Amino acid sequence: MDVAEAIRLKRAVRAFADEPLSPDDVTAILNAGRRAQSSKNTQPWRFVAVQDRSTLKTLAGLGTYAGHLEGAALGVVIATPDPAQRWSILFDAGQAAAYMQLAAWERGIGSCLATLYESEAARTLLALPPELHVNVALSFGRPQDPSVMTSAPRPGGRQPAGSLVHWERW
Repeated sequence: MDVAEAIRLKRAVRAFADEPLSPDDVTAILNAGRRAQSSKNTQPWRFVAVQDRSTLKTLAGLGTYAGHLEGAALGVVIATPDPAQRWSILFDAGQAAAYMQLAAWERGIGSCLATLYESEAARTLLALPPELHVNVALSFGRPQDPSVMTSAPRPGGRQPAGSLVHWERW
């Protein structure tokens, strides 16, 4: 699958089949995040890869819409220095997340972003050092409905380019 096709077909997957991911798949996903570009090549992220069902279930309860983490084969928590120090830290973490999600999609693995509103509870659960902050996690797994990987995007949901793109000036 080429990148343009992956971007066109990619959608959020929140319901996963009850099957583990191979070590090669997990490594490929994490390496994609590691290889993401970052401001001045600072690579401010650290990843906590979670496959333990109990930990995934607890993480799922730390965000209003994070329930999909509970059924995931892999959760990846993105930890960063305090984003209040530099706005680009959040942008960089987003780049890493996007790279991981596209790498997963290419391998037939779905994903979804979750906001962890109870960041201190997540920090404690994962034994993060005090200088790292956590606000987001990604769920990964084979989709419960495999047809989502190949079906054309549903109409609607995306604004047309003409309403988003302005040339030269607003």
